[in-house]
Amino acid sequence: MHEPLYRFHLEILAGLLGAVLPVLSRLRAVPSGSPPHGDTYRIEGTVPAARALKSADRGTNRWRVCLNLCFVIRSATPDDVPAIHRMIRELAEYEKALDEAQATEEQLHAALFGPEAKVFAHMAENDDGEVVGFALWFLSFSTWTGTHGIYLEDVYVRPQHRGGGHGKALMAELARICVERGYHRFEWSVLDWNEPSIKFYESIGAVPCDEWIRYRLSGDALEKFATR
Repeated sequence: MHEPLYRFHLEILAGLLGAVLPVLSRLRAVPSGSPPHGDTYRIEGTVPAARALKSADRGTNRWRVCLNLCFVIRSATPDDVPAIHRMIRELAEYEKALDEAQATEEQLHAALFGPEAKVFAHMAENDDGEVVGFALWFLSFSTWTGTHGIYLEDVYVRPQHRGGGHGKALMAELARICVERGYHRFEWSVLDWNEPSIKFYESIGAVPCDEWIRYRLSGDALEKFATR
């Protein structure tokens, strides 16, 4: 399945943050506690972080957003691993590839919370504390910019909770992290038939990197090439 590459310029990222964060502020976005322990899209460029983050609270990574509904965006904890695992399988089923989703809860726990963890996750909760979505990501690196970036492996909101802003809030939080840390790129992939997601990504300013073709080496081909 072709998974085109998308690029998100950091100037656009700043615009997204400038649009989203003041809106969150108007919707009574307030900190609610201290943080607990395919197409591909890319964001790149430089902007003054202070301008892009003027509405963000740097002292917490947990937000409660209220209007007609309330929800929380927070860092994942070890207790979230079963929910993350279930949602990964739900996403794989939606993408018609459930048989390929072989990761176990034990593997996810080690990747996210082991002594050498290099994978990170954020959770979306509704006001009742129910987990309704997640974003799982890791750091990339660009030899062109000389800086790290974020690669978003999965972002998912359960169907009955879509349309409430959870997915946009998850991605805006990762965009905020990029700008705050000086990362120049925010990238992810989407299946080329997933029109609702593609329209959403392009609505926030992400653009496809049509000049790039993604390759993968796995299974028997990987084993065979490794022994040459």
